Amino acid sequence: MPSPETSPTRTAETIRNHHAPSWRQRVALLVVSMIVSAPAWAQWIGKQTGCYADAIVANPNRPTVANPADITQYGVLELEYGWDRTWPEEGVHQTSLGGLLKFGLLCDVELRWTTTSFLSQTDADVTHRGFGDNWIGPQVRIYKQTKRWPTVSFSYAAKIPSASTEEGLGTGRVDHFVGFLASKDIAGVHFDFNATHYWIGRQSASGFDQNDQLNLAFSRPIRGALGFTGEFYGDTQLNQTIPGFASSLWALTYMINPRLVIDSGFEGGLTSGGPHRHVFAGFTYSIGNAYPGWRHKKPVVTSP
Repeated sequence: MPSPETSPTRTAETIRNHHAPSWRQRVALLVVSMIVSAPAWAQWIGKQTGCYADAIVANPNRPTVANPADITQYGVLELEYGWDRTWPEEGVHQTSLGGLLKFGLLCDVELRWTTTSFLSQTDADVTHRGFGDNWIGPQVRIYKQTKRWPTVSFSYAAKIPSASTEEGLGTGRVDHFVGFLASKDIAGVHFDFNATHYWIGRQSASGFDQNDQLNLAFSRPIRGALGFTGEFYGDTQLNQTIPGFASSLWALTYMINPRLVIDSGFEGGLTSGGPHRHVFAGFTYSIGNAYPGWRHKKPVVTSP
């Protein structure tokens, strides 16, 4: 049997490739085609119908653990950032700065990057500081709210293990989750329901531990730009050393303008195993629309 290098098929392929463009020519052709197609892509983005909003309005995921099923507006880049102080157990406290960068890539597809830019953990008078982990993934909306039915979305994210394992700030393993999200406005109250399944990489063995999280968050205006938010959520047991728990979260929000919302609140664990105490403050800001054409969109005027 001929070797791969001397087989008839390989010889014929070599003869054909003798007259084929070199790899440099192929790369050049690819670059040219991308340059030529870029304006067409931009025009396609700019001509999408039923996607652009009349004005940019923030879509806060903060301050609850649950996320809304509705996604960031089409073409809008939005930043959420905040400060957190947690006391997971007696004698231990953790401080972090982090946020979420969201981009409305398509009408019903949002790209999400969650990052912890600073993490400090104090245990028995010893403090460890560094970067936290990062999570990246999409959220896809499959149904928009109607009078009878809620907005429905699915999400996925994978963890990039950037937190230091030497400092005890991370596991060094890749984690995953998939989530189901539903949101509905009922009698002036907005509800967000999440059901999420996690695959958590084991530190001392191969494979994953798995658990589930359920969230129910609700919010409503108090007066003017001031709003109230509450949430009940819980995790099932992850493994023999990490039990399940239930917790509650309460916060106030204030809309400085439609593109900027600030929040502050606290969380209190309802059972052992969850956050003992947790306080936080942060903001959501819609930076702007990255797609062409949105500024030229004219609002629909209906006749009386």
